[in-house]
Amino acid sequence: MKSKNIKKSSNIRADAAKILYQILEEGQSARECLPAIQALHKDQDKAWLQEMVYGVLRQLPILQFWLRELLDKPLKNRFKIVEHLIMLGFYQLAFTRVSQHAAVSETVAATQSLNTIAMKGLVNGILRNFIREEMANQAAPNEQIASGLPKWLYKKLLAAYGKNTPTLLENMQHKAPIWLRVNTTKTNRKAFSQALTESGIDFEIPTSHSQAIILNKGYDVTSLPGFDNGWFAVQDGAAQLAAEYIAPQAEDNILDCCAAPGGKTCHLIELQPQLKSVTALEIDKVRANRIQENFDRLGHSAQILTGDASQPDSWWDGNLYDRILLDAPCSATGIIRRHPDIKWLRKAKDIEVLALLQSNIIDKIWTLLKPGGTLLYATCSILPEENQQQIIQFLARTANAKLDESFGNDATNKPGRQILPGDLQMDGFYYARLLKSI
Repeated sequence: MKSKNIKKSSNIRADAAKILYQILEEGQSARECLPAIQALHKDQDKAWLQEMVYGVLRQLPILQFWLRELLDKPLKNRFKIVEHLIMLGFYQLAFTRVSQHAAVSETVAATQSLNTIAMKGLVNGILRNFIREEMANQAAPNEQIASGLPKWLYKKLLAAYGKNTPTLLENMQHKAPIWLRVNTTKTNRKAFSQALTESGIDFEIPTSHSQAIILNKGYDVTSLPGFDNGWFAVQDGAAQLAAEYIAPQAEDNILDCCAAPGGKTCHLIELQPQLKSVTALEIDKVRANRIQENFDRLGHSAQILTGDASQPDSWWDGNLYDRILLDAPCSATGIIRRHPDIKWLRKAKDIEVLALLQSNIIDKIWTLLKPGGTLLYATCSILPEENQQQIIQFLARTANAKLDESFGNDATNKPGRQILPGDLQMDGFYYARLLKSI
């Protein structure tokens, strides 16, 4: 069931099962495999396909529980994909408005497109048993399954957030809104809001952000007014705080480390057009190209370097930076509601590896900062070992580093600001602002 063997399918449910198989069995990300299959379908079907795939990923533990209850033994080899098709059927019956008849008949029909017609009777029987036994109305057997998370992540969040965990888990299951950042070098929020109103776009203006607009419905952002002219960028509200927190000043020399796709770099330029220089560093060449694409559309320019943040000797020119934004590689657990495949692709063992990488990068990048300079450490994680614990350990081993006491509610035992999914409609994010002694 490798992606290279994908052929055009006449059944959208078969294609949804293929995507689920590639994510859950082959470890591909949705960004890798979803667009390729969506390209085979009409626009309205593309949206349905994503909705179904993401829905199954959000509710996977309960779907797997139901599958184990109704399937005598696991399917193997080329029939393994049928398990994903059955869970897709469960999802339609339990969580969508698809009629029972369509959910069953169309899901059963998908076996032909998957070349698993021998499983037609099995799929039909299981889905009808699911309806007959009213399994969708039964409570989940435990809180972890109800959470929609893998066991390891559920346990970590419970340990970190205690009595606040239920609210956090609920917010992680909700779909994230689309945030836009108005490009103030091209227009302003008032003028852009007027253009959206005239186009019949439903939106709101958050008072917490100076350049932001939140769309109240799903829209193709490329069709919004001013897209081709660079009037706005898509950027979550939590990510929009980065440029404001680093507070760029005229004539600053700034490094945006791990910069792709370049949204924060662009925001820095918009906040302070009189910067001396901006360098966007990215280890991945393909992702570095995306930075340039965003620069081109928004009308910005800056130096783009392809290099490893943990090995600055291979790319650094020797000039110290006034400010550094380090958006460190992380588990991305703060954006699961936006990318639900993350929780199934990430494993418990990854966290220790990521924490070690973060520690290595911040130590190396710190040496590139001027005395008196500012480093803003950021992740889109909600795990303490990548955030507060990381900063506590860095401060303990770095004599010339201290917390910026004017930043948020910093405390020695809980430094920085941890934003949780759903806070002011934002994604989960972490920030800590550090100052280098003169």
